[in-house]
Amino acid sequence: MPTPVNVAVIYYSSTGTVATIAKAIADDAERAGAQVRLRRAAELAPQAAIDSNPAWAQNVAKTADIPEVSPDDMAWADAVIFGSPTRYGNVTAQLKQFIDTLGGMWQAGQLADKVYSGFTSSSTAHGGQESTLLALYNTIHHFGGILVAPGYTDPTKFVDGNPYGTSHVAGQGDIPVGEQTLTAARVQAERVVKFTRAIKAGLAAES
Repeated sequence: MPTPVNVAVIYYSSTGTVATIAKAIADDAERAGAQVRLRRAAELAPQAAIDSNPAWAQNVAKTADIPEVSPDDMAWADAVIFGSPTRYGNVTAQLKQFIDTLGGMWQAGQLADKVYSGFTSSSTAHGGQESTLLALYNTIHHFGGILVAPGYTDPTKFVDGNPYGTSHVAGQGDIPVGEQTLTAARVQAERVVKFTRAIKAGLAAES
């Protein structure tokens, strides 16, 4: 029997692009044999700001049934795939706020030795996708996590061109998630499950 793998896909999305990618990655990880939890970071923006953007309000309503993330999801997971749109080349405040609540788990060593990966989106092709993922991965080093990025490990990565993680250029919300991004999501999810399973089985064999 294959080693069981728990994957948490934890994301923040305002207008829905990252939510779409998160759902695709969760589905792909499940097809690869993992148990999956799809979780969203809590919204911090005021309701007036949300209501001022129809796409934002629509996404909030559409994803209301997805549970908000809690530290228990981190404890449960063997692998965590974080998703965030870029904000000035960095991770959104909503996702960062959740990460910043994990200090107790970090101090107890409960975030170490898990696999981590990330995905993002931006309005423009050079709008901070790489810097957002690299900023996210700084946190993973502090966790003592094992970073599994897609790299150029599949021919399709020479098409989408981002070795750091799945990314999408959304324009002003008028460029939907298409096959190129969905293929990148599948490659990343399968790679995360593959190496999480191998690492978990290897650690179990040593104990």
